[in-house]
Amino acid sequence: MSTEPTNITVKLKRGAWEIEITSPEDRVQQAVESVLAGMASKEPTLVESEERDSAGRRFETCRGLLTTLWKEGWFASPRSLSEAHEELSRRGYHYDPTAVSHSLVDLVREGTLFREGSSRNYRYIQKRPPRPQGEPSAPTAAA
Repeated sequence: MSTEPTNITVKLKRGAWEIEITSPEDRVQQAVESVLAGMASKEPTLVESEERDSAGRRFETCRGLLTTLWKEGWFASPRSLSEAHEELSRRGYHYDPTAVSHSLVDLVREGTLFREGSSRNYRYIQKRPPRPQGEPSAPTAAA
């Protein structure tokens, strides 16, 4: 008979974060509380998507490219879907306009961009500016 504790896997989702915890049964509560405390103290950060094809060449997802445009300040002024599609094409990335639209909606849901206007005539603008490298995610209170 084995005396090893049974491992339990718990999946947590909060906003854009999805976390899977595997822990011995007697330490699950402690592990979950520790993760939740860490999530409460930090703002989720954007992670750029980067993939490689079978030959090892790098390519980026539509969402990753739109995030790059956001980081560059391209969305500082309102932009239409067609403008975003044209900018990606100008940079050599030829995505279907539907893919660009879905990625823009994902960035709106995430809180990175704001969408104004009406159906088929939306304009996208940055909701929050990107942080310069090395800048903390939130101001800290002096003790």
